[in-house]
Amino acid sequence: MATPIKLAVVFYSSTGTITEIAKELHDAGVKAGAEVRLLKVAELAPQAAIDSNPAWAANHAAIASLPEATPADVEWADAVIFGTPTRFGNVSSQLKQFIDTLGGLWAEGKLANKVYSGFVSTATEHAGHESTLLALYNSNHHFGGITVTPGFTDPHKFIDGNPYGTSHADGQGTKPVGEVTRIAAGIQAARVVQIAGALRAAA
Repeated sequence: MATPIKLAVVFYSSTGTITEIAKELHDAGVKAGAEVRLLKVAELAPQAAIDSNPAWAANHAAIASLPEATPADVEWADAVIFGTPTRFGNVSSQLKQFIDTLGGLWAEGKLANKVYSGFVSTATEHAGHESTLLALYNSNHHFGGITVTPGFTDPHKFIDGNPYGTSHADGQGTKPVGEVTRIAAGIQAARVVQIAGALRAAA
């Protein structure tokens, strides 16, 4: 491809699981030939809350140097993959707050016709994988975006079992991101880049 697809991986992570998946998506996007920006969203929680959880404090420090996402990054991108831990089966307030800043671009029609996808983490196996991704995708419909999910387009997807996007249950911090989740992220990133490229070629 003469001009690489521009992919933004925009995420919120508290204790680091989403950070690990975001990095995997970034690397897989680069491998697929995309120009990729890895971007965190702003933390809204008070420092005292962060400091009260060692894993949260460690991740907060580890990603301190990552750039914060801006609406300009979404405008730049051909495709955006949003990531969030589940919060009561829904999108985290930090990621939602960022999405809410995109109203100006939406009003100008600048969010339409881009590819959007998502990834999520939960504490337990049935704690909102699907509901959180479906809630996240509601915004894409309002944008006029093209929601691209991994589906069951690869045999490995029958192992992780989530056609809506990459997801991981971390067992309250006892189950780190492993091979199954990393393979799922690779499939998702490659598909997002592929479909974004096909849409651009057809335009």
